[in-house]
Amino acid sequence: MNSSRFPESRIHQTALIEEGVQIGDGSSVWDNVHIRHGAQIGKSCIIGEKTYIAYDVRIGDFCKLNAAVYVCAGVTIKDYVMLAAHTVFTNDRFPRAFDRTLDGLASSDPNEETLSTTVGVGVTTGANVTIGPGIVIGDFAMVGMGSVVTRSVPPHGLVIGNPARVAGYVCACGPVLVKVSRWEKDVIGTRYECEKCGRVYGKTEAGVVEVEGVKHTMHHH
Repeated sequence: MNSSRFPESRIHQTALIEEGVQIGDGSSVWDNVHIRHGAQIGKSCIIGEKTYIAYDVRIGDFCKLNAAVYVCAGVTIKDYVMLAAHTVFTNDRFPRAFDRTLDGLASSDPNEETLSTTVGVGVTTGANVTIGPGIVIGDFAMVGMGSVVTRSVPPHGLVIGNPARVAGYVCACGPVLVKVSRWEKDVIGTRYECEKCGRVYGKTEAGVVEVEGVKHTMHHH
């Protein structure tokens, strides 16, 4: 499982890792993963089988990418992110296989139409999510399975559907704090407590903001 280039990581022998890639200690890279040159992966990450990570992509610490995730150029993924199977990023507003003059294949190199996307701390995407170009997914947001994300997602936002719309807000630990139907009626300053961890959030103009931290430790029933 170990590659001499990454002695502190677990690298499957079928993984294709190009030159200039950095992989943090304790990370695992599974079978048939392809990591392009210049990509950086933090510590204690799991890169699931058949996942593709484009050149110069940045992935933080403690991230979990399930099977067959496609991370294109221009994507930055912060710490504690989970990308479920078949999450796909895109980065081109006007994609065509050919160049403008129909004179052969278009270059795959980035140009002025290549847009970057950032995935915030603690974000989760469900299986088969597609994320459009030029988007910011806020910290601790959750993207429901099969969603097509065409605009930026607020921190703690729960978005679902095609195109994805905000359905509510979630706690950092996961459960829904408030559904959008109630959220739209609530006044600024309304508080929401997570039933699982006890964190308290307040409604602001910008969305939810944590006002009190974890009260009780997790109990597993």
